[in-house]
Amino acid sequence: MPSKNVHVEINQANSFKTDCVAGRHTVVIDQPVAAGGTDAGPTPLDYQLFALGGCIAAIGRIIVNQRKLPVRGFRVSVTGELNTDRLLGKPVSARVGFSAIQATVSIDADMTPAEKEKLLHEIDERCPISDNLQNATAVTVKLAA
Repeated sequence: MPSKNVHVEINQANSFKTDCVAGRHTVVIDQPVAAGGTDAGPTPLDYQLFALGGCIAAIGRIIVNQRKLPVRGFRVSVTGELNTDRLLGKPVSARVGFSAIQATVSIDADMTPAEKEKLLHEIDERCPISDNLQNATAVTVKLAA
């Protein structure tokens, strides 16, 4: 079974501003000014939603290219519902992660609604980010040696 390792490096100094490097690309994560950041970039939560929406669009493009479907484009809107009390250290029983995430996808194509639904179903089945969010994935957080 073919596999691929995906690796990123995250560097943060003495503020919330964080440089994230993936290959030749660098993005910035930060917090809003009201939360003590400088608003130099989206939050980690924003990036998680970006990852889902971006993966849906990318997998959609892979499928339409493979099948030569007449799709002009995708528009993906992603919303996550989150209770911030626990991440701020307040003692609550609610989980710290998103309690719900919804991705709404518009497909710009001359296709019937049923054809678009079938395409969207396959996109979701083939999207690794959607899979990671819907299924338990082992995560290990350890101290560097």
